Amino acid sequence: MDDVVLSAPLFAGIDPEAARALLASMSRVDLPRGQVLFHEGEPGDRLYVIADGKLKLGRRSADGRENLLSILGPGEMFGELSLFDPGPRTASATAVADARLLELAHEELIAWLERYPAVAKHLLEALARRLRRTNEALADLVFSDVPGRVAKALLDLSTRFGQPVEDGLRVAHDLTQEELAQLVGASRETVNKALADFTARGWVRREGRAVVLLDMQRLERRAR
Repeated sequence: MDDVVLSAPLFAGIDPEAARALLASMSRVDLPRGQVLFHEGEPGDRLYVIADGKLKLGRRSADGRENLLSILGPGEMFGELSLFDPGPRTASATAVADARLLELAHEELIAWLERYPAVAKHLLEALARRLRRTNEALADLVFSDVPGRVAKALLDLSTRFGQPVEDGLRVAHDLTQEELAQLVGASRETVNKALADFTARGWVRREGRAVVLLDMQRLERRAR
């Protein structure tokens, strides 16, 4: 578990002994599936690194509709935005699978950055990657149809959660049909229709809250 956490940008480029010292100072948080860690709009003063499990970051509109911004897994971190722009949380964080997190208070993080200023560069790079993904997601909503967005979402999830199996790559996303639709930005019916089409073509096989990608090349072409 420690090796997974130490792969986060927070620990990049620093002495391993110092990284383990910081790791030892972080507090552990166990989050059962379905439990909310924090809500959008709440004050934010913690950075989190995922040791195990999966979390979703989402926002809710005034009429109650939810949009999923991202699904995060082991080795990924979130909450660092409050360091560079203190203020209320911009999204809610909820466990979609039993999760184990490590948290670092804002004051401790500031002291850490003052001692190891090079870490700030890695945190900014992580924020830049997240912004780039957000820009890509916005472009997809404008220029891509729903099947294309579904294919791209499956491929993106596979890069982090995919496990090789005999006939393909199994992606245990742990999302309900509604959550998968929220991630793609479409109705559940439309997303299910796209998945059914992919299944009929032999590109994927559905297994509950997982999917086996059988034809990556066709999915990649459909995602463009």
